Amino acid sequence: MSINNYQSSFERLVSIMDELREKCPWDKKQTIESLRSLTIEETFELADAITEGNFSLIKEELGDLLLHIVFYSKIGSEKAQFELNDVIEGICNKLVHRHPHIYGDVVVNSEEDVKRNWEQLKLKEGKTSVLQGVPRSLPATIKALRLQEKAKQVGFEWDHREQVWDKVQEELGELKEAIALPDKEGRQEKIEEEFGDLVFSLINYARFLKIDPETALERTNKKFIHRFTLLEKEAALAGRSLSDMTLPEMDAIWNQIKQRSAS
Repeated sequence: MSINNYQSSFERLVSIMDELREKCPWDKKQTIESLRSLTIEETFELADAITEGNFSLIKEELGDLLLHIVFYSKIGSEKAQFELNDVIEGICNKLVHRHPHIYGDVVVNSEEDVKRNWEQLKLKEGKTSVLQGVPRSLPATIKALRLQEKAKQVGFEWDHREQVWDKVQEELGELKEAIALPDKEGRQEKIEEEFGDLVFSLINYARFLKIDPETALERTNKKFIHRFTLLEKEAALAGRSLSDMTLPEMDAIWNQIKQRSAS
């Protein structure tokens, strides 16, 4: 696809946005605050499409997100804060600046070199910590992964996978100790703290296994939903309700479903 085709399609989108903002009651009413939750929803819909590997749906969700970018830029222009062109030029300039191995004379030998340079450049831009830039509202699992990745860029990293597993075992032991504490004020908070430490260590271990923990957990969520739905159907076919069944009865059906899935 030529640059002229991209330009034509993009100009059409901008033109439609201008018209909707002028004529549509709903679009006229929107603010950056009202769009925020919708943008988050669209982002998760894109994430679902990516998890499913559905390229048709990925294309559609990317279009929805692109619309939001144009929408925010339109509002920014109305408030004389920034123009759409400022957004585009800003990201172009940032990409050139943060890729000196492409647009300058810096030499890199690996992906890790690129990531390390990226973080160092961000510090030179005025950030006071390598952890800055990790959104506070990120889901906790993704946030933990991003924090660990950023700390790695300045050398705060285990050398071997076995060391990380030892840390997981250490945190599991501390959780067990917290659970064994006398039942008094502060015990529950200690259990929560140690559980959080254990999960953080497991996420770190997943990183050393080259696994995305968020994707892994979502696959498990989807698997559970699939199997539990089948459990409900099996019970209904037998004229039973799950609420009237014992756990051993449900577990027997669950194991049958697992066996069928594995075969």
